[in-house]
Amino acid sequence: MQQEYEKLVDSLKKASALLNLERKSQLYQDVIAICNHLINPSFRIGVFGPFNHGKSTLLNAMLGNRTLPIDLIPTTGAAITVKYGCDVRTRIMLADGTEVYRSGTDILQQFAILDGNRQMRKDVASVEVFCPHPFLETGVEFLDLPGTNDREEQDNLVREQLLSADLVIQLLDARKLMTLGERENLRDWLLDRGIKTVIFVANFINLLEPEEQKQIQNRLLFVAESFRAELPPGFSNLYRVDALPALRARLKGDVAEANSSGLVAFETALQNIVGILQQNRGSVRLPRVEAIATQIQQSLRAKIDPIAHEVKSLVDKQNAKIEIKEKAANLIKQGFASSVSELRDWLSLPKLLTKYQADAAVALAENNFKSWQTNTLKKDLHQLQLAAVKWLYQAYEFFQAERPEDLLIPLPSEPQITLPPKPTNYNDFNETTGSIAVGGGIGWLLGGPVGAAVVGSISYLLNKNIQELEEKSANESYHQQVAKLCITATEDYLSRFSSQGLSILAAYEQKAEKVIYLEISQEPLEITNKREDLQRLKNVFNELLRELEKVKIPVNYQPYQEIPKSKTVNNRYSPQPEKVKSSHQAQENPAKNTQKKVESPRQQVSPPPKTPASPRPEEVDAKFNNWELDEEIARMKAEMRSPGSQTRKQQNTTQNNKAPNPPKNQAQKDKITRAYTILELQPNASLTDVKQAYRTLVKKLHPDLFVGKPKLPKKAEEKMHLVN
Repeated sequence: MQQEYEKLVDSLKKASALLNLERKSQLYQDVIAICNHLINPSFRIGVFGPFNHGKSTLLNAMLGNRTLPIDLIPTTGAAITVKYGCDVRTRIMLADGTEVYRSGTDILQQFAILDGNRQMRKDVASVEVFCPHPFLETGVEFLDLPGTNDREEQDNLVREQLLSADLVIQLLDARKLMTLGERENLRDWLLDRGIKTVIFVANFINLLEPEEQKQIQNRLLFVAESFRAELPPGFSNLYRVDALPALRARLKGDVAEANSSGLVAFETALQNIVGILQQNRGSVRLPRVEAIATQIQQSLRAKIDPIAHEVKSLVDKQNAKIEIKEKAANLIKQGFASSVSELRDWLSLPKLLTKYQADAAVALAENNFKSWQTNTLKKDLHQLQLAAVKWLYQAYEFFQAERPEDLLIPLPSEPQITLPPKPTNYNDFNETTGSIAVGGGIGWLLGGPVGAAVVGSISYLLNKNIQELEEKSANESYHQQVAKLCITATEDYLSRFSSQGLSILAAYEQKAEKVIYLEISQEPLEITNKREDLQRLKNVFNELLRELEKVKIPVNYQPYQEIPKSKTVNNRYSPQPEKVKSSHQAQENPAKNTQKKVESPRQQVSPPPKTPASPRPEEVDAKFNNWELDEEIARMKAEMRSPGSQTRKQQNTTQNNKAPNPPKNQAQKDKITRAYTILELQPNASLTDVKQAYRTLVKKLHPDLFVGKPKLPKKAEEKMHLVN
């Protein structure tokens, strides 16, 4: 048990140190006093009461000599501990560590009484008197305390020392029994601090008349009964001792007078009470520890809770920012992956051939390839490249990881062809109506009917059945031969463009990994420092709870749990394996792709229409998805930049599930009713339902759906105006 007490003392001292208590504060003094007392093996009896009540006189009577200083004015100016010793001697410890050790007790006149101004000496740390008394030899110590109700400094010392007394003898003056000050001290200094092993001793009854003594005896019984002392069963908590007559009787060796003074009865009861209490010091000391520990726990909680709230608030804000960044990272990855997938799909050779080969071959035949390349192919490529790159710039704005590079896919050099020689029997067209010219470099020209015939053959050959195409007709015309050359040249051009573009795109995806990179490996230093301070307080608080439970002191608090740390993230963009693999395959086997470039696609390809084709509904939906991603990222950026974003985020979430605010007048009511009708919703629909219905209608009426249908855009525009 002694070892457990030592651990409890260590916990109390740790807690006191973390609270940064002032050394002169009452709580600090109480902690030191109770800690020293808890591990003190001796049983200490404190004599307590106002000045000039005869405390030192009573102790001298019990010890059998004038060991302690006695005077008619307040004399005891220090807490004097009386211990067992083979002979009478005194030890004074000064505040600077000096020890004064003398035989006898005469030195007490110098160090342990009040000076001429009735002040205690400030340089005295402790006063001990050793005395060869058999009661002290049983491990008992007496504590003679300065009188109360004289000076504040003395009161503070007494209040502090009372915690170290296992048994308190409160001396009462029968002539002025239980004054207001004494009742307050009984409540504040003893009861409220768990000190309930108290014996009342009434002095000076011998100075009263017999009739007055009877009245005082009745009042004393009332005092004793109103205070529930925790003494062993069968023992009273009230005794009468005439201290000065008792001392005189002891000095003279007059047993009869000692008995009549009440001293013998009191000593007998005291020795029996102490003998019982010594066997279970825990029941005496632990209630005082509980009272002090409760104050320590309350002080710790008063310090822990605000810091815990602050740390949690900081962690929540940090996590909110991380969650926004995580969501942004996911959105950006989704948008980037979608854009890259669209570009990769566009760069695949079958798609390029399907979409561009016919126009490219015609442009080549008309000596207009450069213009087609710039205004069509390069323009489409540029838009797709920008669509992918914009996500990386979004990522850089959020994560500041690595500045992105632009995606640059160059176009191959323009195709060069050489016209075949004209057959000797070439008479398909009159030379005066057209001419054939072959220029230097990449340009060449077929004019007149011949040129028109070549363009027609290009469209014909690209749509002709492949089996028929592979069989060379014996009467194949010259312009068909030229058309085949144009087709083959553009096929080779697009094949080179596809292979190089897919390779560059794959490398660009790998670089994107460093840009779309959210890594928060450590929480901010401010949170870490506060968390460490908080954790030290919590550890000491929880340790104190454990030690109190070990010694059976009830606790009213639950242990503190650790606050979760800020989220840590290691979040990189990773290209989709399947798609990257297919891209690599396209890069590794361009010849294989080229070999099939005419066979498979041509069976399904039609010449490009003269008017732009209407996009499919899924294409419109994809545009809306990208628009929604942009809107969401814009909203998150605003949240990141503005204070209190988490609070507003919670408010917005709540508001999204509420109906819109009610209209203020009839015109507004009618307008809202029409709006619900247009949106095909009930008037009690939530704001989320309204937004979803609006988006659905906008998708249905998107102008891209009506390209090439001149009668419908106007109706769609009118409907959209009504919706808006």
